[in-house]
Amino acid sequence: MKKYIKLIIAAIIALIFFGTFVFLWQKSQPKEIVYSEFTPEKTDLKKTTIITGKIEPRNEVNIKPQISGIIAELMKEPGDRVQQGEVIARVKVIPDMGQLSSAESRVRLADINLRQVETDYARVQNLHDQKLVSDEEYEKSRQQLQQAQEEKAAAVDALQVVRDGVSKANASASSTLIRSTISGIILDVPVKVGNSVINSNTFNDGTTIATVANMQDLIFRGNIDETEVGQLSIGVPMKITIGALQDLQFEATLEYISPKATESNGANQFEIKAAVMVSADGHIRSGYSANAEIVLAQATQALAVPESAIEFVGDSTFVYLVKGEGKQKTYERKAVVTGLSDGVNIEIKQGLTADQKVRGPEIIANDDER
Repeated sequence: MKKYIKLIIAAIIALIFFGTFVFLWQKSQPKEIVYSEFTPEKTDLKKTTIITGKIEPRNEVNIKPQISGIIAELMKEPGDRVQQGEVIARVKVIPDMGQLSSAESRVRLADINLRQVETDYARVQNLHDQKLVSDEEYEKSRQQLQQAQEEKAAAVDALQVVRDGVSKANASASSTLIRSTISGIILDVPVKVGNSVINSNTFNDGTTIATVANMQDLIFRGNIDETEVGQLSIGVPMKITIGALQDLQFEATLEYISPKATESNGANQFEIKAAVMVSADGHIRSGYSANAEIVLAQATQALAVPESAIEFVGDSTFVYLVKGEGKQKTYERKAVVTGLSDGVNIEIKQGLTADQKVRGPEIIANDDER
């Protein structure tokens, strides 16, 4: 029994060695290499680039107060539409104590001067009625009275402006009412009721009450690499895609290319701007991320082959022409002049005709094909 077991084990070991030898022998045999073949075809080629950027209004206007104070009331919220001159907020004036004291003093002095002039005028008028003073002196006295009255009124107006931000004389043009300077959509209201605000002056830019923009006049802003900017020109069409709106597309026209590069992640890039054509009912929000597709170059009905069929050697390009059929098939190397490439197909300008076949990449034949 033991003798039979030994024979079986020996037979299994011999079979394993034999199978291994056959496997290695098959692997060592040269495999047949076949190539894909292509016939040149006429097609339209386009070289495009994709630029990432944002959609934003052409102009965003910051509405700022003309006086300092505290926000007493907000009439609008972000997203509201406003017309030019429409009130956005109301400011309650907190008067400067020095200016207030000076304005009150001016009113008191004007009042004292007016009372004295009124007394003098009454005396001159009485004498004039008695024919004791000339008409010239009488008119001069009346003129002084009118001047004193105007000074008193001006002093009172100045006091009201310092104390309340508005006077009775210019109530219709009150600086306490913050009005929109353009028609559009309110993008942001960064203040709340009770916040202190200051007007723009030499030392600061002032507090922004609201940001307003015309959302029917939008631009695409992005950056293009220096290797591609030379192929652009003002006026070329673009396709803008906004991914957040289910890949909504808009037409656009390039209108600005920056004359100066900026460095980003070690690469020089140029800013571009394009006017976006939106419909009147388009609900586009400021700041949407978008992609712009630009055609850098194109060729119509160009003779082309797959780029994988081209052999690049320095500045020269070659193809392998298919000669013969079956076992007699050979490949002849031939120089060609290439043109535009779209990344898949490449234009053949010279050296190839539409009735010739070219060799493509290698295909390793499987065991069934050999």
